[in-house]
Amino acid sequence: MMDTETLRTCVRDGTDFLKKQKDVIDAEVFASWNEHITVRINYTSDIPCNGIHEPKSTQGCGIAVRVVFGSGKGIKVGFGNSSNNITPGGVVEAFNKAKRNKIYDPDFLSLPVPVGKAVLENYHDPAALEISDESIVHLGWQGLKGALGEYHQKRFSKSIIAGGDITILKERMAIASTKGIDDFDESTILTANITSMIERENVKGTGWNTSTHLSHFNPEEAGRESAESAIKTIGGERISSGTYDVVFGRQPVADIFVNVLIPALSLSSVNTTDTPFLGKLGQKVASDLLTVYDDGTIKSAIGSKKISCEGIPTGRTDLIHNGFLVGFLANNYLSKKLASIVASFVPRNGFRFEKGKRSHERQPGIFPTNIVIEGKDEVSGRSLLSKINHGIYIGRIWYTYPMNGLAAGDFTSTIIADSYVVKGGEIVNPLRPNTVRINSNIMDIVKKIIAISNDKRQTIVWGGEEVVLAPEIAVQGVQLDSISDFIV
Repeated sequence: MMDTETLRTCVRDGTDFLKKQKDVIDAEVFASWNEHITVRINYTSDIPCNGIHEPKSTQGCGIAVRVVFGSGKGIKVGFGNSSNNITPGGVVEAFNKAKRNKIYDPDFLSLPVPVGKAVLENYHDPAALEISDESIVHLGWQGLKGALGEYHQKRFSKSIIAGGDITILKERMAIASTKGIDDFDESTILTANITSMIERENVKGTGWNTSTHLSHFNPEEAGRESAESAIKTIGGERISSGTYDVVFGRQPVADIFVNVLIPALSLSSVNTTDTPFLGKLGQKVASDLLTVYDDGTIKSAIGSKKISCEGIPTGRTDLIHNGFLVGFLANNYLSKKLASIVASFVPRNGFRFEKGKRSHERQPGIFPTNIVIEGKDEVSGRSLLSKINHGIYIGRIWYTYPMNGLAAGDFTSTIIADSYVVKGGEIVNPLRPNTVRINSNIMDIVKKIIAISNDKRQTIVWGGEEVVLAPEIAVQGVQLDSISDFIV
């Protein structure tokens, strides 16, 4: 494991080296080290198995530089990197690539400059950084124990499949520039995602758990939750296609927001005119019950970071407030390019996330941290259901994606588990998994919200870099389409 001071020394010395090079006006050096550990759960009751696979670990480190060159009458900007070489030689290699790759960019105005003071300090878990192999394996067994314990307690021992993973992510980075940025960050993220099935009943359930610290991490609860949900959905019924009032559970809320809404609330989408919110800043775009913001400073939230990958302190960026569009996520480049006399955007979200790490291999994009969803008049989960006379509680969806381009707002998704038919404000029957697709529009969803719950939970989606502090949300008039049975 690489220590933070090695990264800091590299970026400081690298910046000193770059500013002395011919034609260099400004320079930035970024260095990172990441380790990604995964324990796979793969249990089958009716086929001999190990239950837990051996842990897999990937480590990597590297340097990235952004250099502004003076070139005749104008300036050019270059980017270069070097992998697994946190040395002066790595800086030279990255610089030479940046020099070869430099281009004239009329939209580039400046490298990031220092902005404010970081809120978070020492928020990572030293115990997670130093976790032993034995402890990692134990976490996997805890997850499986939770699922099997629940099944055995309810007298299920055959036709059971349990799968998923326990993941530990360790991140360290440092950044320095000729603009005066000189900072570092360390973070630890622990997640458990478990799906378990009773195959003969054609049902499955899901459970998850997240933490920044080992002492608060509970994969056993994720396993138990997955089995409990599978058992509850035995005997599910089909529904016909139509428009239904629905309650979206926390996982569907997170999945829809991460894959459809939040990308549309990024300056990246504004820059390409691929957002339904284009030209609507300051206008009412959603139910006045809805407030959405991104906040990278929430203690114990796994999306929190001390600074962005551009060295800017994280903070709160309001996106929608009481139904009004009030902001967009931004990085340094687009915040400067798209600023105007009527709007400015603080570049808190310039990250280099890629494949679950803070990567030296790419330039800063725009990524959320902790997405928080709040309601103007929040209610209990019980009160939420009472607003649905005849509808569906949607507990888990899969493969959510925009259709017809992000700007159209159309999206689709499949209801795969943890879902129920609701009548008279009460859950009456499970919904059969994989028999219903959602075909809707994100603008319709946010405008037709009728209630938001007061109980939020950190929720992650597959392949996502962010976390959603997700409530349950009741929405009127959602189009649900029945999926045909298989023809045998």
